[in-house]
Amino acid sequence: MNILISGGSGFLGSAFSKEIQRRYQQSDRDLHVTWLTRDGSQAHPNNIEMMTYDELSKTENTFDVILNLAGAGIADSRWSDTRKEQLLVSRIKPTESILAFIARTSIKPKLLVSGSAIGWYGIQGDIPLTESSGFETDFSHQLCEQWEQLALTATEYGLPVAIVRTGVVIHPEGGMVGKLLTPFKMGVGGQLGNGQQMMSWISREDWVGAAIFIIEQHLASKGDSDTNTNTTHDNALQTTNDTPAFVYNLTSPNPVSNHTFTKTLGAWLHRPTFFTLPNFLLKLMFGEMSTLLIDGQKVLPQALQDAGYEFQQPTLEQALAEQK
Repeated sequence: MNILISGGSGFLGSAFSKEIQRRYQQSDRDLHVTWLTRDGSQAHPNNIEMMTYDELSKTENTFDVILNLAGAGIADSRWSDTRKEQLLVSRIKPTESILAFIARTSIKPKLLVSGSAIGWYGIQGDIPLTESSGFETDFSHQLCEQWEQLALTATEYGLPVAIVRTGVVIHPEGGMVGKLLTPFKMGVGGQLGNGQQMMSWISREDWVGAAIFIIEQHLASKGDSDTNTNTTHDNALQTTNDTPAFVYNLTSPNPVSNHTFTKTLGAWLHRPTFFTLPNFLLKLMFGEMSTLLIDGQKVLPQALQDAGYEFQQPTLEQALAEQK
């Protein structure tokens, strides 16, 4: 299998690349991984090929799967108007380049897996949300919706699309836990606001496992019929043509409150968690972006479970224990 990954060197892309290579090597299957990058001189593992966006516009190479993960971190800085534009452009431009490649290549890929986030659902408190749930309009929703709708235009070229809406990814090498390690180790970690807001999370190992599961299940079904997909009764997406598209929530089946997350992380690190950052201070520190910390979501992976994916780290305690 030949797979092209935008954002391949990132927190998720690098872990995905390493694990899928390990699995294919163990089973003696052929695999070729290419990272799509702006800088062709970027350091990378020896078993990864690099391709710039300019090279993508000219290449005659073919790919079985494209994994589209490029995008600036939504929680990396305050949401000024300039930052909001950067967040959008960092997702739209790579996706447009991928779509241009799909449009001109004579041998189409078999699947486009395109990133998104559970922010698509907007702020809905502790209401259980699955792939068939609706949304509330806010900046996070608008950002995800524009990214998703652009990716879905790949179906116009006969290419099936899987949208993966990712929750908070748990692993010390990055993401939320990576950012919290220092203050928690210093004993100044604590809950945010009243701590009751729900946090929908997934371990990085399960994110990688779920992404590989989605790809392999789709490729396995592709041989039966061009219209055969792994959609469940609730996760098919509407398109303007007959090419299938579907969505998966990449979250654990066990979301937790911020209070529970705080206490669990403190216990894992053997550190106290006495401090509390009140809502007014979070709003003062982070502005509009504070909604990511104050307002929770309870997003469940119904489609993944219906399709038969078995979580390796379904609880927060298990996910953290694996990182010792």
